[in-house]
Amino acid sequence: MRKIEHIGIAVKDLEKSNSLFAKLLGKEHFKTEEVDGEKVATSFFQVGETKVELLQATDESSPIAKYLEKKSEGVHHIAFDVEDILAEVERLKSEGFEILNDTPKLGADNKLVVFLHPRSTNGVLIELCQEKGV
Repeated sequence: MRKIEHIGIAVKDLEKSNSLFAKLLGKEHFKTEEVDGEKVATSFFQVGETKVELLQATDESSPIAKYLEKKSEGVHHIAFDVEDILAEVERLKSEGFEILNDTPKLGADNKLVVFLHPRSTNGVLIELCQEKGV
């Protein structure tokens, strides 16, 4: 793992949260994007080398909608940038981590993503990210 790529924060209202985080961070978001496969709308803020990703559900069956219903707004996941996502998945499986999706799927910001189950990572949802096409 090379660095923290982003911290994902589940929000109920993306527009309202964009305004809040723009005030907090002293800068506007640089990108919004919908990820149809995850039924989520995202917004990104750059903070040094790390991004903050705000996530709003676009459908009540979205994992973010379920998260908000259960836990309310807040930190949803921490994402790590990896050089070779398939090799990293195999390494982590051999170390006993529970992988939620063995096959990388397309996420926001042109990334291939894999998630680790929180029960194997002290309650924290971990996302592995690799730039698509690398």
